[in-house]
Amino acid sequence: MTKKEIVYHLKWTPWRDLAAEADAVRRRYVGELVHLRGVIEFSTYCCRNCLYCGLRRDNTNIERYRMSVAEVLDTAVRVNRNGIRTIVLQSGDDMVYPGEDIGDMIYALKKTCPDTAITLSVGERPDEDYVLWRNAGADRYLLRHETANPDLYRKLHPGRDLEKRVNILHRLRELGYQIGAGSLTGLPGQTVEDMADDILFLQKLDPDMAGIGPFLPQADTAFSSCSAGDPEMTLKMLALVRILTQDTHLPATTALETLLGVAKGHEYGLEAGCNVIMPAFTPSSHRAKYRIYDDKARVTKDKTVDTIKKAGRSVGTNRGDSLKKR
Repeated sequence: MTKKEIVYHLKWTPWRDLAAEADAVRRRYVGELVHLRGVIEFSTYCCRNCLYCGLRRDNTNIERYRMSVAEVLDTAVRVNRNGIRTIVLQSGDDMVYPGEDIGDMIYALKKTCPDTAITLSVGERPDEDYVLWRNAGADRYLLRHETANPDLYRKLHPGRDLEKRVNILHRLRELGYQIGAGSLTGLPGQTVEDMADDILFLQKLDPDMAGIGPFLPQADTAFSSCSAGDPEMTLKMLALVRILTQDTHLPATTALETLLGVAKGHEYGLEAGCNVIMPAFTPSSHRAKYRIYDDKARVTKDKTVDTIKKAGRSVGTNRGDSLKKR
């Protein structure tokens, strides 16, 4: 599609019309399996000051925590025992958390759960950390580009540069990681044309996974009074990304579940071409403190499995590696 065509669909085409086409593409290129990824949010510390994120450095109203390596390993083993074959280690850009400790986590997990893929979502780090973690056994890296508009990116991420972030994605692929990118819909200052550029960016990058979720306000940020992203626009984005990237793994995000209500976000996401859901396994003592946005939905494995079965789909039992033929 051209940018003009994408803008037209985002403005005027009903999301379920796009979803029907996306679902046909999903059946042809991806199949019926929905893969589960077990998320462990191991640190709320962040050195960045992104205007929309509750973990931002200058937010003094949230309780920070760092899980120990042993605590992360115990939680990861629990994920594995639940039959989930991908563990996502997620945090803010916590530069104080030693890269060597994260490497130790990865190495120990690979020895304990050799049939499990390790995905990292820990932001922008020094290149030597990416090399260390890949050598330790990390399989995938999620680094959402958030918006393909470089001016909007600079405005939302003080002191940061979109080109550098994109270069990191290419470097991660060069190191052998399966890479994930993605964007937010409904960001303050974002236009429909910007969202069309996000779709075209993902088509060109051709990542192994693409995460598309709505902007959700957080009370302690500059955008606390802004409206959340439009759920229908998010579903249109998901459908168009499925149509244009074909076999990219596409998660129905927790943010969409938060916006639409329990089960509905994931249900509609699956309808729009998604094939991944990410239940949270962060220990209960820490879970509520990971406040990227407010009122985050609780996504459990049991609820997720019920949603998948109601959609007439099957739960994946393997690692759910990239479907890209490179």
